[in-house]
Amino acid sequence: MGTIDNLPPLREVIRTHDLQARKSMGQNFLLDLNLTAKIARQAGDLTKCDVLEIGPGPGGLTRGLLSEGARHVLAIEKDARCLPALAEIVAACPGRLTVLEGDALDIDPLAHLTPPIRVAANLPYNVGTELLVRWLTPQDWPPFWLSLTLMFQREVAERIVAQPGSKTYGRLAILAQWRADARIVLQLPPEAFTPPPKVSSSVVHLQALPKPRFKADATVLSRVVAAAFNQRRKMLRAALKGLAPDIEDRLIAAGLKPTDRAEQIPLEGFCALARSMAQT
Repeated sequence: MGTIDNLPPLREVIRTHDLQARKSMGQNFLLDLNLTAKIARQAGDLTKCDVLEIGPGPGGLTRGLLSEGARHVLAIEKDARCLPALAEIVAACPGRLTVLEGDALDIDPLAHLTPPIRVAANLPYNVGTELLVRWLTPQDWPPFWLSLTLMFQREVAERIVAQPGSKTYGRLAILAQWRADARIVLQLPPEAFTPPPKVSSSVVHLQALPKPRFKADATVLSRVVAAAFNQRRKMLRAALKGLAPDIEDRLIAAGLKPTDRAEQIPLEGFCALARSMAQT
């Protein structure tokens, strides 16, 4: 394992570089290096992997990933104020950390990474869900990543692992659980962050499956799930009537009751419906 004990404490780094977290950028910094190391360990064996990190800020999780033996870390940071602090970590770990300045939504990281690849990040709150959906819905599967170890607001984490019948069950659960094993591995209170957010946070670990759990066309499944949960209080026959004139027949062909609601339908049922919808 690499050691980077010669770097100053994170609170000192923040004072030195005047890195006050900005709400406009969804920033809440984790300064406890014991916690960041614990999060890094949840990502699995990093010693033979490149790691993609989004929004490293002053570099707390970055240090954890490197200390846990990551072969190489690519950190994408939008806030130019954080670059000098990250440069100190680059200097302490020659050849093991690359920092790109820019918006993670606009950057293709694959030119800078060598498989196998894991993703680990304390995601900025304002882009976390969008990035997750992108990583879960590539055109080809398996994806570029072996696993995602990501920090979210607790309510988002609960939506990712939700089961049918719960109020949090919806599109995010379907997308995540169709192609990955998803579980919450850590809970963090607001006071773990600087500044403390108004909500608790959770770390979710998603392990990519070699192939989806059930056969379905990704585009059709996404369209069906979006329509069903956009009107989740309605029966399926009403919520999905815009997708096909014979929607009741297709629901029955998929083994579903037209009078059921979206939150009652398990993943396998949505995949069966997607297959039924794909038939001409």
